[in-house]
Amino acid sequence: MYISGIGIVFTRGRGIDSFEKALKEGWREPSRTGLIPAYRVGPETLTDASLSKKIRRADRFSRMAVLSAVDAYGNSGITVNEREKLGIILATAFGPHTTTFSFLDDILDYGDANVSPTKFSNSVHNAAASYVSAILESRGPTVTLTQFKLAFQNALILAGSWIAEGRCDHVLCGCADELGMVMECACKMKLNIAKDGKINPFAFSDSPVSVPGEGSVFVMLSKEKGSNNYGKVGEISFSQNITRKPDLFVIDTDGMSAYETGYKDIINYDTVIAGYSPVFGSMLTGSAFNFAAAALMLKNQIAYKCIFQDNPFGAKLCVETSAKNLNEIYCIKICRPEIKTIVRLQK
Repeated sequence: MYISGIGIVFTRGRGIDSFEKALKEGWREPSRTGLIPAYRVGPETLTDASLSKKIRRADRFSRMAVLSAVDAYGNSGITVNEREKLGIILATAFGPHTTTFSFLDDILDYGDANVSPTKFSNSVHNAAASYVSAILESRGPTVTLTQFKLAFQNALILAGSWIAEGRCDHVLCGCADELGMVMECACKMKLNIAKDGKINPFAFSDSPVSVPGEGSVFVMLSKEKGSNNYGKVGEISFSQNITRKPDLFVIDTDGMSAYETGYKDIINYDTVIAGYSPVFGSMLTGSAFNFAAAALMLKNQIAYKCIFQDNPFGAKLCVETSAKNLNEIYCIKICRPEIKTIVRLQK
């Protein structure tokens, strides 16, 4: 399946152009307005006059998903005339937890007969995907996948199945996660937060540092190659074996997993390694952001430099942004010793 378009909402703005600019510019200090340093999405990013009436009751989680999905659709340049052939898949680790906890607080304060029905409807995990479906007038399958570790990878597998069986010609496949107050408390207690606001993707530590983030990424996946093609999803594997060397590895090291020591094995392949979590922050669904970076590199034939290059194990890092002949990139996430996911992207 081909990547026809990308939409993104993250701490540095909205749109694939904003993401490309951030990859070129490098690191910025995270926000320190909450309990912990974090990469938060500003309210100005979630404002869109053209969609204001359609999402006026949507919460932050749904707004992030809607804006990135609509942008991915527009970025593709594709007009889907048969609405039954457009599928929508939203992957998330925690869903609209801010709205969910707010709804539960209202039940405790006012009783279940006096809580807001709008808040209840937005607290449902599938609400964001429903907003996307309604705005794009899709009549194809619409699904939300919730999983902590590999939500985006499984969403890609499902999208590929829909396209392969002819159920859909195009699938808007993406992820969204937000950073609410409850999540900040959990991160402060459970994670090793980087006091200087810097994630080190190449420390390969058993106690890595993190800087939590939030945002949404959607990609338009198509049966046929489109005019704005970013590349092709070749294979999604849960095997530990890498049978051939790609031109570049993009790794999901952001401090959210205690098993980042497992990434040291990739050094043995003597291939250039990159990781871009310092641009968007630590998220269980951060794979989608690295996927977007890899697709952008394939399309532009440019390798973006690693933001931080502290390299205690001598990995072969991408040290400068430059033109590069890229035909294949592997996006790798290691959750624990027995689970290594490889998403192979091809030109």
